[in-house]
Amino acid sequence: MTTPGPFDSWLSDMDGVLVHEGVPVPGANKLIEKLQETGRRFLVLTNNSIYTPNDLHARLKKSGLAVPAENIYTSAMATADFLHSQRPKGSAYVIGESGLTTALHEIGFVLTDYRPDYVVLGETRRYDFGALTTAVRLIKAGSRFICTNPDTTGPSLEGILPACGAMAAMITAATGAEPYFVGKPNPLMMRNALRRIGAHSESTVMIGDRMDTDVLSGLEAGLETVLVLSGVTDTMEEVERYPFRPNHVKDSVADLIDWIE
Repeated sequence: MTTPGPFDSWLSDMDGVLVHEGVPVPGANKLIEKLQETGRRFLVLTNNSIYTPNDLHARLKKSGLAVPAENIYTSAMATADFLHSQRPKGSAYVIGESGLTTALHEIGFVLTDYRPDYVVLGETRRYDFGALTTAVRLIKAGSRFICTNPDTTGPSLEGILPACGAMAAMITAATGAEPYFVGKPNPLMMRNALRRIGAHSESTVMIGDRMDTDVLSGLEAGLETVLVLSGVTDTMEEVERYPFRPNHVKDSVADLIDWIE
């Protein structure tokens, strides 16, 4: 089989692609190094809105991966980009962590519980019933409902945790309002990522470990897609269950290093 590409720009999911349970996937370091050495534009993407890019840079560095903060793009940042395009200098009631609040502060949003333009729901390890109640009341009063990502569960050392999508479903049940999800698989996050690094869909590859978010969003944004079997989707049997397919399936990112000339 001939080597695809060359690709000018690379987008990669983080968990399951570059790191797995806090440990770098074999070949991930070499891939990042080669992208930097050859001057390729690249972004590491994550639907996790808890951390800022600086936080994630430090966490990845501690794991042994050197990814600059400016090469990290989160669903919180994508949400901020979306809200800035919709209502510059708006206001929001936020349920989330510093990754989300920092991103909204950086676009000049006011964070308030007094008649906010938006209720923005992100990831947090401690969903508070009082905060969720406030969100329900604000949405019923007319605030627009935005979520950073649709993931219903997330990982922890003790097992899965209910995540943003699950909390959103509860708020929807109480209000009748469906949220707008900004993160993957919404191709909007991909288009924002492409704009951020000045890339074009025709010459960009998306690498992910999930068919339902990474591959789907890459496909809908017109990117070449690669599924690596080092994360959530880890067998071809799982791939075959979906009505769409990635352009390429590889065991891990180690199989992609030779694609970079």
